[in-house]
This record gives sequence, C-alpha cells and structure tokens, in this order.
Amino acid sequence: MRLTLDGVRKEYGDTVALGSRAGGRATNGRPGAAGVDLEVGDGEFFTLVGPSGCGKTTTLRLVAGFDSPTQGSIRFDGQEMAGVPPEDRGVGVVFQNYALFPHLSVAENVAYGLRFTDPPNGEHRDERVASLLELVDLPDAGPRGPGELSGGQRQRIALARALAPGPDLLLLDEPMSALDARLRERLRLQVKEIQSTLGITTLYVTHDQEEALAVSDRVAVMADGAVEQVGTPQAVYRRPDSRFVAEFVGDNNVFEGRVESVREESAESDGPSRTQPESPVETKGGGSGDAGGNRSIDAGGSDHRYVVCVDVGGTTIPVPAGRRIQPGATVTFCVRPERMRVLGGEADVTAWDVGGEDRGTDTAVTLDATVSNAEFLGESTRTYLRWRGRELTVRTADPLSGDVRVGFERGDAHIVGVDSKKAPE
Repeated sequence: MRLTLDGVRKEYGDTVALGSRAGGRATNGRPGAAGVDLEVGDGEFFTLVGPSGCGKTTTLRLVAGFDSPTQGSIRFDGQEMAGVPPEDRGVGVVFQNYALFPHLSVAENVAYGLRFTDPPNGEHRDERVASLLELVDLPDAGPRGPGELSGGQRQRIALARALAPGPDLLLLDEPMSALDARLRERLRLQVKEIQSTLGITTLYVTHDQEEALAVSDRVAVMADGAVEQVGTPQAVYRRPDSRFVAEFVGDNNVFEGRVESVREESAESDGPSRTQPESPVETKGGGSGDAGGNRSIDAGGSDHRYVVCVDVGGTTIPVPAGRRIQPGATVTFCVRPERMRVLGGEADVTAWDVGGEDRGTDTAVTLDATVSNAEFLGESTRTYLRWRGRELTVRTADPLSGDVRVGFERGDAHIVGVDSKKAPE
C-alpha cells in the first residue's frame, strides 16, 4: 500500500504539534500554515526519527486515525482517509508498552487481533495464530501467559497480534525503547526480516538514530513539527541537508566560517583552476554543474564542481561545493569523526605534505589540537579534542592524550548551510 501525506498539520488550540510554526503554504488555493508532505512507497520500511516533541508520534496517530488533522490530506493508495475510523483503515499498530492482556494466553492475545475480522486468505483462526507465532519465532509459546515471557518476546507477540488481520499498513510506535540495548539490536533485525518477508508497508517511529539507520529503506528526520530531510540512511548520514540533521544523526564535527574565495575545478586537471570573481549574485541550484569539468567527489558520493576556501578561526579550509558561493558568505560544513585521521608518524606527514601548524595540501587539511577527553566504546574510542576554542571528535582505536595532529581530505567535508548575510562569530 502507498501512503501519502499532503500538507498535513495538527494543532491543539494555540499549540502546533505537526507542521511548521512559520506558515506560508498554500492549501486548496488559499494561503495557509505549512504542513508535512511525505510519500511512503508500497512495501517500504519508512522511519520517522527525531527528538521528543518533534511530531513523529503525532504523525503516526493521524495515519492510524486516532486523531484527525487540522488541515491536509492523508491517503492510502490514493483514497482519502478523512472520516474513516481506525478499524476500517486496514492498519496494524504496535505500541511501546506491548498492551497484552495478562489474563489471556499468548495464543488468545494474538487471536484478539481477529475479533472484528476473519483471517486473510481463508485461513482458520487457529492456523493463522500458529503461522504468526512461527513467523515471530515463538512457535511453542501459545499456551503460556504474557507474564512468562521476556520483554523482547512480549514485543514479538504484540507484533504478531497486529499482523493477525493481515493489515495493509503496519505502524510501529517506539516498539523497542523499553528494551535493553543488546535485545533492541536483535529484535530490530527480526522486525526487519519479518517486514521484508511479508512485504508490508511499514511506518516506524523512533528517537534512536542508530536504529533508524539500521532498519529503514528511507528515513525522515523531523524537528519542531517539520520534516528536515527525507532520504536513504546512507544519504541522510553522509549528505545531511541541514545543521540539525548533521548534528542529530550520529556524531559530527561542525565548522562555520567566512568564504574567502571560490574556485572552479579545471577540466584539464584534478586541481582548482581559477578564483571566481566576487559577484554579488549567488548561483542557485547546482550539485552536478555542467558536463564540462572534473568533479571533486565527497565521502557521500556527491560530485562537486567548485571548491570554496573557508576561513575558520584563522585557518583556511577548502570545502567542495555543488554551486558557486558568494565570497563573504558564511558557510557551515561538517566532517564525520570517522573521516578524521590522526597524523603521528613520518609517513603520515609525508603523505599529507604538512607544511606547518594548521596547514595541508590543496586536497587535505591538518589541524593541531589537544585531547580533552576520551570514551572507550569497545570497537573504537570516541576522542574529544579542543581546537582553537572548538570541540572536535575523532574515532580512534585507543585513547589519546596530549597534543595531536588530525587531518581530513577535502572531499570529506560536506556543506550543510550557506548564509550570505550572517557574519561568523
């Protein structure tokens, strides 16, 4: 089933739970407040992720029919859902708290999902229950009570109950947030496998970024009632559209500085060819440029035709860009910790052509920093650095201490914001 949200907004009195606070969208030809637009494909595992209060659970409740939108349209396979009660929408819902009946057996809890409808495909009720218990890997749990099961087992029974009527759409509201970390990891793999086996369209709500990246076909990052970015997990992580997404989804190093110059990649060489004139007009669009010159490829796979030289606290850092940016503008860019390399040996110095403090080549950047703290995480160490009053994060095998030199390739930097009016602090 295909799910469409078109300009959906929810207000409770003066409180905006879903939709932009600023407004300005046109609805049905009339000016109105901005709402949320989303398209979830048939059979897609689509996740809403964001901090508490961002509107993700409100979105799920509107799709389920538990609440009605203040404005906008919710459609299932093109059919408008306004006025359609939850029981007639063909949705299955799994909540965080399981909501199993303690006085019923596991089998009876699963069968409770069939109280208003017959099993799909002409199956007998007992056959349907048995097949679902097999699907969630609890084939012998039918006679037991919910109190005899672990948290992960109870959540799988809640999933089986939601799947019993054969819904067209599965809604999962923070289903694993009450479980311990190791159990969450195992259960999310099982949920994804079940979803893939059934091919059921799934809308998943979580505040856990790692969970969202691990299970989703696509992710919508939400903040303050609005959608910040929609994309594959890889695209959202590697090419965030905004500073919020860059800082919310995983660790990141965010820099801000003033553009000193803009250079265009040469068609004949791998390096930049010339400095662009300081035009007051900023070229809109971009990303791929024309078909002429070579491109600088960043860590996310995006191609760029331009390189902007950004002054960050007195250090000039070259950053790839998909369009020409006006000199004097303020640019915000990010570099993931795993793309930062600790430079310690003579081979490192030679390879990076380091020419002194906070210097590098035209394609690499080096920064001299001081270790302020470290967290050993098992598979790696999250090391915190101080560089010119700013905090940086790198991933290393073992904890570091004292003064260190770190570097990153120019293509590892990704621009998340451009402001032609704001002067950097």
